Amino acid sequence: MNKKLIDLPNHETLTHLRLYWHDSTRGQNPSTVRIQQPVSNSSLFGSISMMDDALTTDVMKNSTVVGQAQGIYAGAAQGEIGLLMVMNFAFKTGKYNGSTITILGRNVVMEKAREMPVVGGSGMFRFARGYVEARTKFLDLKSGVAIVEYNCYVLHY
Repeated sequence: MNKKLIDLPNHETLTHLRLYWHDSTRGQNPSTVRIQQPVSNSSLFGSISMMDDALTTDVMKNSTVVGQAQGIYAGAAQGEIGLLMVMNFAFKTGKYNGSTITILGRNVVMEKAREMPVVGGSGMFRFARGYVEARTKFLDLKSGVAIVEYNCYVLHY
């Protein structure tokens, strides 16, 4: 076992991060592509999309990009827009460069606030646990653009 893992600090640190997730499903350079179509045209149920979305420090797309949200979301509900989210927040700059936070959970898109668990991480977030709260700041179904604020509460060593 890695010596660093054996010499864990005696206490965990709680880190709060506010990030903005920029998702684009249409246009010349979409950040998300559908890899499985839904079972019917009346819902997203059965659809699967792969994402590589920018994570920024502000709601504006041209603000500082600190990393990418990389993973999959799938239509998992028949009667609402309910997604199974499986994603890593991969940090590319600053203090957390090279570290990740792994999120896996249910996202009912039309609810004001959605909570999903942090199930792990790497680098500075090794042994991470916690949750994220997602709040949609902008959603345009016609253009396929969504901006979601993620407040991440992560316990880690």
